[in-house]
Amino acid sequence: MRKLERYPTEGPNALWQVYKTVNPLKSVKNFIFIQLARYCPYLPLKNAIYRRILGMKVGKETSFALMVMVDVFFPERIYVGDNCVIGYNTTILAHEYLIDEYRLGDVRIGNHVMIGANCTILPGVTIGDRAVVAAGAVVHRNVAPGSFVAGNPLQVIRPGEPVEELEQ
Repeated sequence: MRKLERYPTEGPNALWQVYKTVNPLKSVKNFIFIQLARYCPYLPLKNAIYRRILGMKVGKETSFALMVMVDVFFPERIYVGDNCVIGYNTTILAHEYLIDEYRLGDVRIGNHVMIGANCTILPGVTIGDRAVVAAGAVVHRNVAPGSFVAGNPLQVIRPGEPVEELEQ
């Protein structure tokens, strides 16, 4: 299950109240640098933007493909391990603004994880080490280490392997 913090709101839907929860200048700065990173072909520069300017935790030799969209409001709540591939046009969210509440949750992606193109990763999920997420999947719950998942709704195609076998 996703690990989320829930904040009830009153009045119009929660998105109308976004700037009570997020500094507008932070949002503009984040948007500009996320757009630069989305088009940047040089992976070390892209990762430097994510780490130093947006506050994300990004491991060594992790690759974000063209057009990856990270959370504009809370990128600092995204953690990506070493040697991961995040596929083309994937969206990684750390927030959800709903009608009567907004939700925040850290996104944790383990080491050696492969995420296919056009995936959506929702707030509060953990994707375990060496997991594979097929293209187009919507990750709405945790993914066990070493497993292969796909689809919407997310389905386990191949369950994770014991950690001892992965280390060989």
